[in-house]
Amino acid sequence: MRVFGIAGHSGMGKTTLLEHLVPELQARGLVVSVIKHSHKDLDIDRPGKDSYRLRETGCQEVLLMGRHRWVLMHELSEDIEPPLAQLLDKLQACDLVLIEGFKQGDFPKLEVWRAALNKPPLWPTVPGVIAMASDDPVAPLGVPVLALSDMTSIADFIVEHAAAPIATLNH
Repeated sequence: MRVFGIAGHSGMGKTTLLEHLVPELQARGLVVSVIKHSHKDLDIDRPGKDSYRLRETGCQEVLLMGRHRWVLMHELSEDIEPPLAQLLDKLQACDLVLIEGFKQGDFPKLEVWRAALNKPPLWPTVPGVIAMASDDPVAPLGVPVLALSDMTSIADFIVEHAAAPIATLNH
């Protein structure tokens, strides 16, 4: 299992990039998983549903099994987020894990940057940013800049630079 990050300010198009990138990587025969970090308080459950009611009783985890998918909801007992390594351990074996968020993690990342949004790039202040994907031909120099619309080049870059097996990552 190798890892590669997709970083950028909110609204830059990280998820949109992933929507186009995952099929490109799968077409190459790779099994791809994604970990997405959100700073928002999220809840995929809804009041009144059985799983919600059971979770509200105080269960640490509720695993919901459906016909086409299952989801494991784990309650954080404190406001401390688990380290990335712990989340990676929850995933089944795959070839590549794309990580959206976890900006401070020490693994290779591609920054999605659009000049039109008037936000400074994360590079070089965020660790691990080794390239940028941009729709702007005057993106900051200092790292390779890939065209945001060129999924083939972006996929090539990620496959070439994805981190070694997660056991060697700095957690």
